[in-house]
Amino acid sequence: MADLDWNQCDAVESIPGRVSGAWTFKDTRMPVSVVFENLAGGASIDEVVEWFDVTREQVEAVLHFAARSLDAPADRATAEILRARAEKAEMADAHSV
Repeated sequence: MADLDWNQCDAVESIPGRVSGAWTFKDTRMPVSVVFENLAGGASIDEVVEWFDVTREQVEAVLHFAARSLDAPADRATAEILRARAEKAEMADAHSV
């Protein structure tokens, strides 16, 4: 997977001394990697939001940033999977109202 320049994503920050300098959601100690690990494990965006101290908007911002940043052919396939999951979750939320 291509290296992402997380400095370009407004939803995250890396602060030396906080979570060993890992990229976290702004104003939290929640590593961004937890979102990807849980989605890869089959969790939905709603489950990630429920389990961790992040908002749906934060998760979507990170997913959209990652999807836009991927440029290699294999990465485009990953981006499509992430987009499809995000769209599926949005559709499920729209129907649950």
